[in-house]
Amino acid sequence: MTTNLQIRTEEPTETQTPLLTSNSNHESQQQQQQLNNNKTNETETETELDKTLARLEIFLNLLGFNPRSLLCSVICWTVFFSLGVALPLAALWMCECSECERYELRGCEMVIVTFQASLAAVSFLCISHNLRKYGLRRFLFVDRYTGHVACFHRDYVNQISGSLRLFVLWVFPCFVLKTVREIIRISYIQHGSWSLSIAIFIALIISWTYVSAISLSACIMFHMVCHLQVIHFDDYGKLLERESDVLVFLEEHMRLRYHLSKISHRFRIYLLLEFLVVTVSQVVTLLQVTGYREMITMINGGDFAVSTLVQVVGIIICLHAATRISHRAQGVVSLASRWHAIATCASSDTSQSRSTSAGSFDTANHLRSIHIDYSESDLESLDFGGMAVNTQLVSYMSSHHRRQAFVMYLQSNPGGITIFGWTVDRSLVNTIFFLELSLVTFVLGQTLFS
Repeated sequence: MTTNLQIRTEEPTETQTPLLTSNSNHESQQQQQQLNNNKTNETETETELDKTLARLEIFLNLLGFNPRSLLCSVICWTVFFSLGVALPLAALWMCECSECERYELRGCEMVIVTFQASLAAVSFLCISHNLRKYGLRRFLFVDRYTGHVACFHRDYVNQISGSLRLFVLWVFPCFVLKTVREIIRISYIQHGSWSLSIAIFIALIISWTYVSAISLSACIMFHMVCHLQVIHFDDYGKLLERESDVLVFLEEHMRLRYHLSKISHRFRIYLLLEFLVVTVSQVVTLLQVTGYREMITMINGGDFAVSTLVQVVGIIICLHAATRISHRAQGVVSLASRWHAIATCASSDTSQSRSTSAGSFDTANHLRSIHIDYSESDLESLDFGGMAVNTQLVSYMSSHHRRQAFVMYLQSNPGGITIFGWTVDRSLVNTIFFLELSLVTFVLGQTLFS
């Protein structure tokens, strides 16, 4: 007898279809929606960064820092010499009158105009050269991560906006002081007619504002570049908390140190010339002011006070930015040493506990949980839990030696902003302070006590 077996296959109806398909579709839709939301947030943040960089670029173009061609460069330098050199000299030449000697220090004002123009020329040359060579994004190092940069966009925007606010915060009070000084001088000095006095007043204000804006904007750009790198050093400190691979730490630190060396290379001439110009300017004007036998007032000595304020503020901004990034780079050594000590102590406790209670299965599981919770070594993980004691000892020693080598590397390569090998930190700031104090004491000894 033959039995015919018939296998009946039916397509499940909609009511018989399991819910797995609908659940998987729902989860995939949620993941896709979350991915789209993340992309939207990154796009909005990137758009905000682009807008901030566009505003910064417009500001730099107005000052002539970013010429697009040779013709634009010639026009920018022509405007600079016209507003920064020719206009104030012409205004001071037209200020000659019979009563001017009582209210003006003619030689001192000429020296002030000369050094202000020199400092602005140094700033103009350095910033315009770097922007023309690297572009704004490469100059600020805001494109260092190609696919990972979105997490820093908001910090970039806040830092750039904060630097621009710092520029306005210092330029505006100095502008008010200069305007008040010129108004007081016009009220005491008559130049034949009010129209000529007003023309001289406008010429001096425009020239001073233009030159001071160029000088302080260069300091602000250096301040901005350094503080943008502070963002990455802060993230590097967090990296030590969430990662355990020494090679990742080493690669990231080499990248950060490379960017600090690039910043030092781009700004070392500017910083050196700025220190030199400001020091010579202060010494020469102090010689003239202390050698003046009449009374020094706000009317005849106001230019000296305002120019000194602008120059000293610029120096302070640069030194503050350089010392902050240098100390942040040097502080990485202490963070890495603490990480190494914690990882070593955790690994030692885990290894010792393993060796004393290796015969119990429950104890071994307990040791694995301790190992997962407390160990930050790069080679110790759950995969090594069943190995023999001598193999884990070798693994422990290998990871210990890697961490120790990494800490020694950081101690030998602290990093920071350098000027021809001199690291700009607190020790260099103290050296600059006592050097300036010695020069001031020498000048006062040659004039007041001679």
